[in-house]
Amino acid sequence: MSAPAKAQRTYVNLTPGDPAPWFNQRIAGNPSYSFDKAAGRYIALCFFVTAGDQASQTVLGAVRANQHLFDDQKTNFFGVSIDPTDEKRLAEWLGARCFWDADLRVSRAYGAVPMDCAAGESNIAARRFWLVLDPSLRVLKSFPFTADDPGCDAVFRYLEALPPVERAKGVEIQAPILYLPNVFEPELCQTLVGLYEEKGGSESGFMREVDGKTVVINDPVHKRRRDLNLEDPQLIEQIKGRIYRRIVPEIARAHQFHVTRMERYLVACYSAEEEGHFNPHRDNTTKGTAHRRFAVSVNLNEDYDGGELWFPEYGPKTFKPPAGAAVVFSCSLLHAARLVTRARRYVFLPFLYDEAAAALRLENNKYLDPAVGQYTR
Repeated sequence: MSAPAKAQRTYVNLTPGDPAPWFNQRIAGNPSYSFDKAAGRYIALCFFVTAGDQASQTVLGAVRANQHLFDDQKTNFFGVSIDPTDEKRLAEWLGARCFWDADLRVSRAYGAVPMDCAAGESNIAARRFWLVLDPSLRVLKSFPFTADDPGCDAVFRYLEALPPVERAKGVEIQAPILYLPNVFEPELCQTLVGLYEEKGGSESGFMREVDGKTVVINDPVHKRRRDLNLEDPQLIEQIKGRIYRRIVPEIARAHQFHVTRMERYLVACYSAEEEGHFNPHRDNTTKGTAHRRFAVSVNLNEDYDGGELWFPEYGPKTFKPPAGAAVVFSCSLLHAARLVTRARRYVFLPFLYDEAAAALRLENNKYLDPAVGQYTR
């Protein structure tokens, strides 16, 4: 009687047009780098498995000799290693350009190892390949390689021929935002700026998931801004009235989403003297922020330089609305506030959501660090 056939192991196969899986993985200097923050340029992911054999040494040597292709403006390079000994072997020059994937989290998701492969498994049937992603992290092309055929020249020619980032989709496109003038009157803008200048603001942090809890992080490299929380009930009602009359109907028309809730009433200040900015981020990536559906940015003044709103996944175009105008966008979009280089940018920054999201917000209270505070209806 013949032995039963050995079950064939399956791999994820990503093909052109597929969205690349998002993940968090360790790189030099960051134990949980969020890969989705790398959007906004072409990404060349190299699944070289281990630098301990000739196939990968050849490819990595070619990468090192062609580092001019990876300028972090048009194209980024990231290696992916599943060999724990590579970190010491490659730290000198790969550094933050390599994901140390000993737990196989990334390699399973991208098809470099079988879907059921376990960390620490011996004799892993790993696949080596390059995967090129567009600036919105969708797959463009895959290039398998072997010791006999490293294929680097084909990869580098392909990268060199890619169009500028702003034409990555074949035409220049704009981020899917609503741009709405005349949301706040000049008098209301002046009132809010005057309140900030009278009372001042407090250093503003951002949310991050740490050990299963949503915590507030302060990191001036990532974000530098001061906020004033509004307390006057009459002023808050005035603001709510304008948001619900002038923004909510536009969201319903464009997105068929019916806003019923609004989170936070604050005036934010990005100042040139403090190098005010907020690096690329998304507004709904933690348990404490998962309920947020739309972000609103209402500019309160115009007499400043820099500070533009930028959506890296959709090219280099930036937005600087006039005073009283709003930019409204999904909290899932990667966005940034560029460095303010002169004077101060004042902006009103609420989030909008609905009843289903309010229930989620209440349910997620158990994941909030005490410093964040609890949400109540």
